[in-house]
Amino acid sequence: MMMEEMKPLVILTGPTAVGKTALSIELAKRINGEIISADSVQVYKGMNIGSAKIRPEETGGVPHHLIDILEPTESFNITLFQQYAKRALEKIYANGRIPILTGGTGFYIQSVLYDIDFTDNGENSALRAELEQFAQTAGAEALHARLAAVDPEAAAAIHKNNIKRTIRALEFHELTNMRISAHNRTQRQKTSPYRFCYFVLNDDREKVYSNIDARVDQMIEQGLVTEVSALLEAGCTKDMVSMQALGYKEIIEALSGECTMEEAVYRIKRDTRHFAKRQLTWFRREKDVIWIEKKEYGYDSAKILERMIKDMKERKVL
Repeated sequence: MMMEEMKPLVILTGPTAVGKTALSIELAKRINGEIISADSVQVYKGMNIGSAKIRPEETGGVPHHLIDILEPTESFNITLFQQYAKRALEKIYANGRIPILTGGTGFYIQSVLYDIDFTDNGENSALRAELEQFAQTAGAEALHARLAAVDPEAAAAIHKNNIKRTIRALEFHELTNMRISAHNRTQRQKTSPYRFCYFVLNDDREKVYSNIDARVDQMIEQGLVTEVSALLEAGCTKDMVSMQALGYKEIIEALSGECTMEEAVYRIKRDTRHFAKRQLTWFRREKDVIWIEKKEYGYDSAKILERMIKDMKERKVL
């Protein structure tokens, strides 16, 4: 495909709590863009505080896609994300605007950027049910250990509490006799069908960690416990995909007496810091990434935007 035939795509990602949301709004205003959320929790209605979901009054009139599109009782996965994202891209292009894929889920971003093919993943409901049952009876760590035995690379990239992704990786191995890590590596070698700029916003590790701690404290002050209680009262259960999300599962455990609320908050902060570290590891192995270190621009968003726009023009995204 010729460069001029490719459609433009901007990606703005980075670790949790680095400041992606505010920058994405300003960028969208500058380049006539619309935002697609690359987040596995913000798709759910009623899960606002724990997902740090942007509030309507914060959007600045910029259209956002893939937010509040599912009930918390519904399942969501990478394949569905890709399908919804492609539909959003079509709408944005039809509007004559530029899509900005924003969020911190690297695999979601990769699935769109390189149009990863999930058709050979297969699906076996009996196998999935067996793995889900194993997770419930033996625990997340035992499930993760099964993955580590057959695909150490995938296990290293997936947190032991991420049952959804662990099951998907095990299911892939069982059905194809291939490691999902090898499959993903092959897919990453594909050429993107887009004219794109892939920006990773970053900051000093200690500042990111401090922002994470402050954000969790703010979530508690804003009523995260009440939000989780309301979800449980509405029929959500801890084994649902939505309730496995970081910040939600810990509060559920505190509400059920499995730990104290103080312990739950500590674990949310700790595990979110670990998540941010894994996000950066993912982005560092991606190709064609443009790193934006906030400190180098004196934390001046105007200077950061000018740098981004310069890159977009050079790569003919604008």
